[in-house]
Amino acid sequence: MRRVFVPTSSGSDWQRLLAKPDLHWKRGASAMTAAACWEDAAGRLPAEITALLQSSGEKSLLGQRLLIALPEWEVPLEGGETSSHTDVLAICRNESGLCVIAVEAKVHEDFGPLIGQKRKNASPGQVERLESLRKLFDVQHFEDNVRYQLLHRTASALLTARDFHATAAVMLVHGFQCPATSRKDFETFAAAMNARAVSPGLYRASRSDGPSLYLAWCEGNSRFLEVELPSAL
Repeated sequence: MRRVFVPTSSGSDWQRLLAKPDLHWKRGASAMTAAACWEDAAGRLPAEITALLQSSGEKSLLGQRLLIALPEWEVPLEGGETSSHTDVLAICRNESGLCVIAVEAKVHEDFGPLIGQKRKNASPGQVERLESLRKLFDVQHFEDNVRYQLLHRTASALLTARDFHATAAVMLVHGFQCPATSRKDFETFAAAMNARAVSPGLYRASRSDGPSLYLAWCEGNSRFLEVELPSAL
C-alpha cells in the first residue's frame, strides 16, 4: 500500500480500496455502511463516537478533533505475509496530543476465527505472529476463545499510534445492529487484555509504557444501513 492519499469526493471513492470491491460493495454491508456514515460526518468524527469518547472522562479522549480519516489502512505485522486491514484509521487531536482510532465496522457479522482455530496447523510465520502480538500487549497467554481479528486490529491501533507519537490508541468496533454474540466476543477480548471498564462500552488496557490503549464498542446509527452508494468501478 502506498502512503500517498487524496481526499474523497463521495463515499463511492471508498470502493476501490476494498480487497474485493465488487463483492463487498453493497447496501447494508459493513464497507458501504461505514463509508456512508463517515462521509456524512463531514470532516468530523461520527456523533456517536464523539459521545462515547466524551463519556469516558479520560483526559486523553475528551474533545477529540478529527484531523484525517484513512479508509482501508494497512499495517504490516511480524510473521505471516498479510497486513492488517483497518476499515477506518482516524487520526485525531486534543489538548493532550494525538489519538489514533482504528475502527472495525461490523454489520450482522462475527469477528472470524478464534485464536484456537488459528493455532491448529499454524505455519511457522503464523506462530511467530501470534507470539509477537502477545509480546506487544504484554499478556502472558491468550486463551483459545479470543477472536483473532480483534487482536491484530488492536495491534494496528497501537503500532500506528507509536509511529505518530500519539498519546492514545483506540481499537473501536463500530457495530451496526450486530448480534449479541459479537458484543460478547468483544468483552471476552477486553478481559483477555486485562482491560478495566472506564465507562459503558469503553475499556482501558493495562500497559506499563507507550500510548494509553483503549478498547471501545460503539453502536452505529442504523439509518446508514439503508444508504446505497453507487459503484465507482
